[in-house]
Amino acid sequence: AGWSMPIEYEGTLAEHRAVRESVGMFDLTHLGKIDVDGRGAFDWLQSVLTGDLSRVDVGGAQYNLLLNDRGGIVDDLIAYRVTEERWLVVPNAANVSKILEALQAETRPDVVVEHRPDLVTIAVQGPRSLDVVEAVLPPARSLDYMRCAESSFREVLAVVARSGYTGERGYELFVPDAVARQLWRDLLEAGAGLQPCGLGARDTLRLEMGYPLHGNDISEDRTPLEAGLSWAVAMDKGDFPGRAALARQKEQGIPARLRGLRMAGRLIPRAHYPVLAGGERVGETTSG
Repeated sequence: AGWSMPIEYEGTLAEHRAVRESVGMFDLTHLGKIDVDGRGAFDWLQSVLTGDLSRVDVGGAQYNLLLNDRGGIVDDLIAYRVTEERWLVVPNAANVSKILEALQAETRPDVVVEHRPDLVTIAVQGPRSLDVVEAVLPPARSLDYMRCAESSFREVLAVVARSGYTGERGYELFVPDAVARQLWRDLLEAGAGLQPCGLGARDTLRLEMGYPLHGNDISEDRTPLEAGLSWAVAMDKGDFPGRAALARQKEQGIPARLRGLRMAGRLIPRAHYPVLAGGERVGETTSG
C-alpha cells in the first residue's frame, strides 16, 4: 500500500518465538486510522458495519467487517469506542481509501469522518507485554481484552488498546508522529529483551492462530459465511450493506468454506497451491 516496512530484524523465527515466549514490538503505522466523531457516529457506524455496536460501551472495541452489496468482505477492521461520541476505526493499509469512501458516503451534520495519517501505531505483544507497556503508559494495567483508554505520553494525547493480531496478550498504542520515535525508544528501554518484530513474524503469528488476512484468505469475492466469520455479523440488528446477499446465501447454501489444513509432514504449502481430495481438485490454499 505504498509503505516501506521491515520484514524482519533478527529473523522471522526468532521474532515469532519472542512474541510467543516473551515480548515483541511491531511498527504497524501502515494500518489505517479514521476518526468518526459526533452525536450521530454510533448510528452511522451501526448502519455501515456488520457488528452490533450497541454492545460496545465507552472504552470497548469490536472486530468488524464492511461488506459490498454482494456480501463480499471489503475489509475487516477494529472499531474502538474511545469516548461516548468518538470512534477510532482501524482498517488494513490497502483498504483505507475504500473504508474512507464508505464512511464518507453520506453527508451527515452530526458526524465528522477524519483520516488520521498523523497517528503512529505501535503494537507490543507477548506474555510480558503488560510489564513493558505499563511502565510507559500506566492505564494499560486496567484494560481487559478488547478494551481501550485515552492516556497521555510526553503530554500528548494517546490511545492504549488491549488488542492485537498475534494470539498473545498484547497492546496497540496510537500516538501522534511527533512523539512516536520517543515512545519506541522508551518501550525498548522499559522492556529488557524486548524484540522488535517485522511483518514476517506478524504473518506467521496470525496464521498460526488461524486469523484471516484480507487479500489472502478473505476478499470482496468471499462472504463472511464462506470465511467462517458469521460470528462478526449481527443479522438481527437492522440493515447494513450486504445483509440481503448474506440472507440469500444462508437460504440457498454456502458454496465454499475457508478451513485450516494440518500438514502431515514438514513441507509448507504456499498460497494458491491446489488442494486435492481423491485426486480431484476441491480448492486451493489461501495462506501458507
